[in-house]
Amino acid sequence: MNFNNILSYLEEAPEVLSELLFPRRCPVCDRVLPFRSGKICPECFSKLSFTRSPVCKKCGKEVIGETTEYCYDCTRKRKSFEYGIALLNYDDISRASMARIKYHGRREYMDFYGEAMAARYGKRILRMSAGALIPVPVHRDRLRERGFNQAEALADSVSRHLPVPIPVRTDVLLRNKKTMPQKDLTPAERLRNLSQAFEADQSRIGPELRRVILTDDIYTTGSTAEACSRALLAAGVEQVYLLNVCIGHGR
Repeated sequence: MNFNNILSYLEEAPEVLSELLFPRRCPVCDRVLPFRSGKICPECFSKLSFTRSPVCKKCGKEVIGETTEYCYDCTRKRKSFEYGIALLNYDDISRASMARIKYHGRREYMDFYGEAMAARYGKRILRMSAGALIPVPVHRDRLRERGFNQAEALADSVSRHLPVPIPVRTDVLLRNKKTMPQKDLTPAERLRNLSQAFEADQSRIGPELRRVILTDDIYTTGSTAEACSRALLAAGVEQVYLLNVCIGHGR
């Protein structure tokens, strides 16, 4: 065994040990995967609805027709972010997977989604020339309940799987208000609900953070992305981009 082989084994040792102690589960069916067999069942991979062109030039949502540049929502409402990229359409399969991440502690799913996003969009992400990946923060009470922030887990995975890692910064954007659940609110109510929830620390925004990438699990109405983008821009960031695992269908 040569030195390079030994070095390779040493580099893989932590991941191997982790998988032995905590076997991976498929992010779609939740079954335990065979050891070192990958991060998703082959048959489940085909069930995922990856976003396909044409997509909205602003939010990244699929649109109908090659001549359509923006979705209905983005033509009606000004967005503060530059543009967004989403990996999956938000359907029954991805909805169940995201729910298991947030409410059943399946943090490891984000390793698959982050790797898939880096593999598919890595070059485009790097062309954003961002100084940091900034996860959408959760309130400390929810963080205590879940034990982790799913948006931060996504950012960590994306960064780790990019050809050139981008720093993950959790000290810039803060959540200072626990808001009511968003699912039963209208888009306008959602934005009002979140308008005072986020704050960016201006003292931590240096020249390297002129451009940043905001990460989150789901983009539906865009209210969270808009509230976070406004907070970051108000604190001195010049351009905000989005990375989302899932994005809603619709107009």
